[in-house]
Amino acid sequence: MSNYLIIAGLSVIMGLTLILPFSVKKVEEELEAFLFIMGICAVTISGLWKVHLIEEALREPIAITAAVGIVGWIFREVRHHLRGWMESLTKKLGLGGAIFVIVLVLGLGSSVFTAIVAAIMLAEVVTLLKLSREYEVKLTVYACYAIGLGAALTPLGEPLSTIVVSKLKGPPHNADFFYLIRQVGLWIVPGVILCSALAARGAKAAETGAAGLREDAHDTNKVILTRAVKVYIFVMALIFLGAGLSPLAERFVSKMPTWALYWANSVSAILDNATLAAAEIAPVMTDRQITFILMGLLISGGMLIPGNIPNIVSSAKLGIKSREWAKAALPFGGALMLLYFVLMTLLVH
Repeated sequence: MSNYLIIAGLSVIMGLTLILPFSVKKVEEELEAFLFIMGICAVTISGLWKVHLIEEALREPIAITAAVGIVGWIFREVRHHLRGWMESLTKKLGLGGAIFVIVLVLGLGSSVFTAIVAAIMLAEVVTLLKLSREYEVKLTVYACYAIGLGAALTPLGEPLSTIVVSKLKGPPHNADFFYLIRQVGLWIVPGVILCSALAARGAKAAETGAAGLREDAHDTNKVILTRAVKVYIFVMALIFLGAGLSPLAERFVSKMPTWALYWANSVSAILDNATLAAAEIAPVMTDRQITFILMGLLISGGMLIPGNIPNIVSSAKLGIKSREWAKAALPFGGALMLLYFVLMTLLVH
């Protein structure tokens, strides 16, 4: 197959991958299967089928899948202690202080116990609070920003970080378990702290004594197992997709100006940021390009519900509507995108 036909075919695959999950409900509901098919097609068109790629696709999802399953089960077993822990923390730090600590722990801890489990924990915490609905929606939004940022610190945290480390583990980046902490940790940690502070702001004034949001249901063994299997298939699909689209990323995406890469990833507000990372990240990129891509994806991913995993999980469990989410998340996300762009333009070389 000629290079022109390969590029044309991969362009069609990338277009379908970016458009259909947002525009076709069935594709959105069966995203893992759809991305798996797109990944297989991309690798086939690129002619990149190798035993090593298959082994990598089977091996790389294991760690995050195990974390989702095991930690999810552990949390289900200890969740009945959560009310007592929250009451004790509130007595020591006050309501605002307790919320700050909880969001901070969920944000940074999500890099170990995964963004999915952190979002489930968040839904449980919000259910226990007796605050106004308006405040609890804002709390959930800020907490999901914190989780979405913090989960990217290790390849255990979320599919996006798993994919990035997998794609960059060879030369010249030689990404290991701590690669993302070194690469973007200094940008992520202050963002998590800021989100935690904003989540805690106004907590005392929002007390009503009546539940604002309430979790829909506790997870069964079947739900936990199904979730873990879906994560495995999702990450495997993204590995195939990322490998298959690599000729496109190396030829076009890597040559885009850094500022354009950053702002183009605002589309992550409506598309899963792990899918975009799989399509965009390539080893030929510089550290500066990778930093701008990752921060653009992570920040804009919090703006709307489809943007990342914690948004999807939390909004579904707590019954938050898309309009409510956008009202709370878009102004903050836009301001944060601009702030990070200015700072990184000045400081990242």
